[in-house]
Amino acid sequence: MNDSVTVKPVFKYDIQPEPFVPTYTVSPIKPASLLPDPLPKLYKSYVNIGIGNYLTPLAEISITNERSKKGAIGIDARHFSTNGNVKLQNNKKAFAGYMDNDVSLFGKKYLKNSIFNGSLDLSQKTRYAYGYDTIFKDYNPAKKDIRLNYLNTGAKIGLASTKLDSSSLSYDFGLAYNFFYDTPKLYQHNVDFTGLMAKSYKGFYAGSGLEFDYFSYSDSVYSDPRYIAALSPFIKKRTNEWSVKVGFQALLDKGMTESAKFHVYPDLDFRFNIVPSYVGFFADLSGKLVKNEPLNVIGENPFIFPDLTIFKIPNTDYSIIAKAGLTGSTGMEGNYQLSTSYSVVNDMLMFSNYVITGDPSTSHRGNFFIPITDDGEILNIHGEMSGKIADLISFNGEGDWYRYTLTNNDFAWNKPDWDASIGLKYNLMNKIIAGVNLNALGKRKALVTTEDINVAGSTSGIVDIPATFNINLSAEYRYTKTLSFWMKLNNISFNRFYEWAFYPSQRFMCLVGFTYSL
Repeated sequence: MNDSVTVKPVFKYDIQPEPFVPTYTVSPIKPASLLPDPLPKLYKSYVNIGIGNYLTPLAEISITNERSKKGAIGIDARHFSTNGNVKLQNNKKAFAGYMDNDVSLFGKKYLKNSIFNGSLDLSQKTRYAYGYDTIFKDYNPAKKDIRLNYLNTGAKIGLASTKLDSSSLSYDFGLAYNFFYDTPKLYQHNVDFTGLMAKSYKGFYAGSGLEFDYFSYSDSVYSDPRYIAALSPFIKKRTNEWSVKVGFQALLDKGMTESAKFHVYPDLDFRFNIVPSYVGFFADLSGKLVKNEPLNVIGENPFIFPDLTIFKIPNTDYSIIAKAGLTGSTGMEGNYQLSTSYSVVNDMLMFSNYVITGDPSTSHRGNFFIPITDDGEILNIHGEMSGKIADLISFNGEGDWYRYTLTNNDFAWNKPDWDASIGLKYNLMNKIIAGVNLNALGKRKALVTTEDINVAGSTSGIVDIPATFNINLSAEYRYTKTLSFWMKLNNISFNRFYEWAFYPSQRFMCLVGFTYSL
């Protein structure tokens, strides 16, 4: 039998929701604090000791107090000398040693809105005028006859503001005294005051620099003092795309002349971002006065004729310097710059080897130099670039090309028509650091002035100095944060480099040493 009855169930239901209220406890959260990065540990002392061939010792030491909110005090000292011989063109060996000693005692006091600083400094240099014209067969000077000793001592004090707000008046004042000593009868006193004040006002940044340099001499040099006084007002405006600076320098130069010379140098600068961070254009119009005081001159050429000549060199006046170029980032964690400059120069300083003949007892055979000045124009094309090739390898390089047009001289004596350098650096986690540098210098022409004491007047000769290339290697192994070992190999090509006419440099030099910090 089949059941034909169908049952359809019916369901009815209601939902009555009730809120669920959980219990909770409010706990305070500690506010976030902005903390500076941990400060690196400072060591109170640093020692660098090295030795090399040509009996070349190197010693450096630096001692300072630990990090302090009150100030800092310390001393830096350095000694470097070499005692080797070099072979001249006549195959004779000449002593080409030299010595540099530098000591500086310095201190800083941190005030509420400024820093007061000061230092006591001493610098001593010894050179030997070993290079001479080898046509003189029987010239064998004693070391004491060609020794040149220079001593410079001084003291500095300064006061500078520390406020970072450009709307506040910023300032930087300095007062320095230097005593340059050549011989008991040849010395110079120098007092130098510099100042800079600037402040932001209605979107512009305006200020002025001030300088006064005073020189006095021993009676055997010059009875009247010399001075340089300068005032340099300026105004700047900057945005994210461009910046401009307008200013000038009014300068009085009282040299060996009876009256002071008045100079006005422009100070104009314009910069514009063509492609932000990567391509920027800049143009400058400026000028400057280069002080040819003894300390600066011996830094360029220490073999000056040993008399009062070094104290009577006029200052070099760059009346106009026009410069323009491109600059920016290379995109390889580095920068580049391409520029061209044109300068009008008065009293450009050069040097000539000086030979005295006619008296067998005289000791001047071209090993000493006399200064030569001339007016002219300089055209310079400059390029430089830096960056990273890989994570561990970085590079830097620069080069310059020069063209000199002089009034009275056919050539810019001892100045190359080009120079260049390129370097590679390898850094493995700041543990192993190595580098190689190639330096190149274009050909030069040197002047030799010959004077016969029995004949009035002088004659001139030209010496050609060829282009030179020099390769240097360096390596450092940092065993710990406080101890490292280093090595430097200079002129590994064994190239005979002439810095001046008749002056061959020392060839291959190897220096090894270590550094240690406490």
